[in-house]
Amino acid sequence: MQEAMTFAVGLMLGAAIIGGIWLTELRIRRYRERQEIASVKTTTEEHVMLILDTLPESFILVDQDNAIIRASGLATNFGLIQDGVLRANLAAIVSEVFVTGEARDVEFDMVSIRKRHSRPRRIWVRVAKASSDRVVVLFEDQTDKLRLEKTRRDFVSNISHELKTPIGGIKLLAETITNVSDDGEQVRHFASSLEAESDRLAQLVQEIIQLSRLQESDALTDPRTVSVDAVVAEALTRIQVEADARKIELVHGGETGLEVLGDDVLLVTALRNLLDNAVRYSHPHSRVSVVVSAENNHVSIAVIDAGLGIPDDAKERVFERFYRGDEARSRETGGSGLGLSIVKHIVHDHGGEVKLWSQVRQGSTFTIILPLAHHAIQAARIEAEGEN
Repeated sequence: MQEAMTFAVGLMLGAAIIGGIWLTELRIRRYRERQEIASVKTTTEEHVMLILDTLPESFILVDQDNAIIRASGLATNFGLIQDGVLRANLAAIVSEVFVTGEARDVEFDMVSIRKRHSRPRRIWVRVAKASSDRVVVLFEDQTDKLRLEKTRRDFVSNISHELKTPIGGIKLLAETITNVSDDGEQVRHFASSLEAESDRLAQLVQEIIQLSRLQESDALTDPRTVSVDAVVAEALTRIQVEADARKIELVHGGETGLEVLGDDVLLVTALRNLLDNAVRYSHPHSRVSVVVSAENNHVSIAVIDAGLGIPDDAKERVFERFYRGDEARSRETGGSGLGLSIVKHIVHDHGGEVKLWSQVRQGSTFTIILPLAHHAIQAARIEAEGEN
C-alpha cells in the first residue's frame, strides 16, 4: 500500500515537473516569437527610413492615428504640417489610404511660410502604405518643372508663329513682284519690302541661335578684362545708323576707365540690344542716353529713353522670350521679342543683373549692373580656394 502511494506521488511529481518544463518552454518560445516579431518590425522600420532618406522627394511618415513619426523640414515650410499635425485634407487622404491600401496622387498649391508674399508653389503629393501600420507621404515642389515645361511649349509655339510671319510675307511679295514685273517702280517698291522681310527673318534666326548658345551651361568660357568705355563706344557705333534714320540723338556720359571681367562681344551685344530697344520705342527728335557709374564694387550702365514706357503689368514679362507688350507697335518697329531675353542671359552669365524703371508716356531706364573686374577676380579666387 505504501509502495503504491509512493508510486502515485512520484507520478504526480513527474507530471508536475514535465508540465513545468513544458510551460517554461512554451513561455520561452512565445517570448522568442515576440522578440522576433519586434526585431522584424524594427528592421522593417529601419529599412523604410533608409529608403525614405535616399529618395529625392521629401517625406512624412505617419501611424494609424495620423500621428507624425518623422518628417522633412519642408513639410512644415510648405504647410503640409500645421501646428504639429497633418493639414486636414491631407489627413483625410491618409486615413483613406489606411482603409483601402491604394496609393493616392494629389497636387496642392501651397505658399511657403518663409515667404508669405511669394506666389503659390505647386506641390505634388503621393500617399501610400509603407507597412501595415505606417503610411508614407512623399511630396515634391513641381513649380519650376511645370514652368520650364510651359516655357518650352510657349517657345515652340512662338517660334513657329514668328517664323511663319516673315516667310509668308516673303512668299506674298515674291508673287506680287511676278505679277507687276512690267512695272519697274512697283518692282522696286516690293523688292525693297522683300529685302526688309528677309533681313527680319535673318535677324530672328540669328537671335534664336544666339539665345540657344547663351542657355548652354558654360556660355562664358574665356572671361577676360573688358573696358566699359570700349563696350559703350562700340554699342553706340552699331546703333548710330538706326538712330539717325529715326531722328534720335544718342548721348553718353558718366565715369570712365572702368573695367569688368567677361566677354566684350557678348557685352556689346547686350548693350546694343538695350539701345536698339530704346531707339525703336522712342519718339522722333528725342534723346537716348547711356550713363556709366560705379558704386560698391559694381559698375552700372544705364540706357535712358523718353519713349512710350512700359505698364506695370508688363514689367515682369518684358525679359521673356518673344514677349511683346504692344503687338502692333512691335510689328511696326520690327522687333523680334528676343532682344531683352538675350540681354538677361548675357548679364546673368557675367554675374550681374538687369534692373528696369519705367513709366508710361515718360520713358524707361534699363540698367546693367556688373561686378568691377578686380572684385570679380577676387571673388573667383576666393571661390577657387574654397574648392581646394
